[in-house]
Amino acid sequence: MSDSNRFGDEIRRDADDASRPNGSDTTQTFGHDSDLSFVPFGSDLTDAEREAIAALPSRSAILLVRSGPTAGARYLLDTDVTTIGRHPEADIFFDDVTVSRRHAEITRTGAAFELVDQRSLNGTYVNGDRVDRAVLTDGSELRIGKFRLNFFVSPLDRDQATTR
Repeated sequence: MSDSNRFGDEIRRDADDASRPNGSDTTQTFGHDSDLSFVPFGSDLTDAEREAIAALPSRSAILLVRSGPTAGARYLLDTDVTTIGRHPEADIFFDDVTVSRRHAEITRTGAAFELVDQRSLNGTYVNGDRVDRAVLTDGSELRIGKFRLNFFVSPLDRDQATTR
């Protein structure tokens, strides 16, 4: 398979990539086991974060970045597929070498959200467990590279999510 098709049509390799052996990716792995620890953040939300969650429309959710280079950022999840990765065209772009170009996707079915790892080098974690795919529940903690995030579903859909 050629490099141009290896990662899908929407991803193009830079001219510099041709100089790397076998067109290898430059994602770096974690250097210390301590980076893989799971210590929940709990529910210590700021007033602004609580207001953002309360204002979510039905069939939407929010990701709050808790640690990493973009700590404090918020991402609205309101489409059926949200891509996460180091590729600049990702819906959620994390510009860090610990994140694969196409790291993960969050898919929405009705009011339910699922995280799907896209064969990332460092893996995708939900509540401290490495997962290939996982249904996200209100307050779930995600780790993608060195980024730690919390997932919150719209309050309008919480009852539906708990009855499944």
